[in-house]
Amino acid sequence: MEPVADTMQIGELLDERRHLRDVAHWMLGDGATAEHVTDEAYGEWYRLSEQQRGRIGAPRAWLTRAVGSIAMARLGLSGASDTSTPAERAALVIDDVFGDAAGGSATTAEQAAPGRRGPVDPEPSGRARHSLRARTARPASSGVQADVVDAVRQACVDGDADRLADLLHPDAVAFYDGGGKVRALTRPVVGGPRVARSLMTLLARHPRTTLHTGAVNGRTGLVARYDGRVAAVVCLDVAGSRVVQVWAVLNPDKLRSWNRPRP
Repeated sequence: MEPVADTMQIGELLDERRHLRDVAHWMLGDGATAEHVTDEAYGEWYRLSEQQRGRIGAPRAWLTRAVGSIAMARLGLSGASDTSTPAERAALVIDDVFGDAAGGSATTAEQAAPGRRGPVDPEPSGRARHSLRARTARPASSGVQADVVDAVRQACVDGDADRLADLLHPDAVAFYDGGGKVRALTRPVVGGPRVARSLMTLLARHPRTTLHTGAVNGRTGLVARYDGRVAAVVCLDVAGSRVVQVWAVLNPDKLRSWNRPRP
C-alpha cells in the first residue's frame, strides 16, 4: 500500500520540528525565540503553492535553510556584530553546514515564490465534509464506536492495511490539522483507500511511538504518543460499522493541554 503523497510518520514530523528548533536555538541562544523562528519557517513553507512545494526535493533541508535565513535576519535586527558568536554560528549554518543541501532551492519563500499565496482555501474541506455527512447513516452507538476505533488502532499497530481499509467507508474523508506548525497534509484526503494509506503512514509502528484508544471530545478516539508525549489526537466519526470521517490534530499548540502534568 503506497503512502499518500506528503504523509509522514509522527516520529518524522516531530523530529523535523525538533531539528529546526535546535538549529534556531543554536544560532540565537534563546529557546522561546527558537520556537518563533521555527513557526516562521513553517509559515514560509506553507506560503508556497503546492506545485512549488512539490518541486522541492529535500523539504527538511529547505526548512533548515529558511530557519537559518530568519535567524540571520533577527540577528541583523538585534544589531549583532559580524564577530559575535551567534552571527558566526549563523554563517556556519548557511555556508558550511547546509551548503546546497536543499538541492539549489531558494532559501526563503520570498525567493522561491514571487507571487506568494496565503493558506489553502478551506472551502474544499467544507464541501467534502458536507457531502459526506449528507450521505452517511445515523452515528453509531458508543459501544459500536469504541469497537470500531479499537479495531482501527489494532489494524494500525499490526500494519494490516487491508483490514484498515475494510473499516473505512468508501467515501471516507480525513483532515489533518497541523496548524502550520508541522509538515502535515493541508487538504482533505478523500476516499477510503487513500484515507487508509494516510493513516497507516502517520500511525506506523515505531519503537518510540505508542497508539491507544482514549476519550476524545466525549467519544472514543485515538491518542498517539511519541517518546511518551502526546503527538496526535485522532477523532473518528463512525456510521453503521465504518469510519466515515477522521480528524487528526497534530498542531503542537492544540496538544499542550494533553501534555500538561496531571495534578
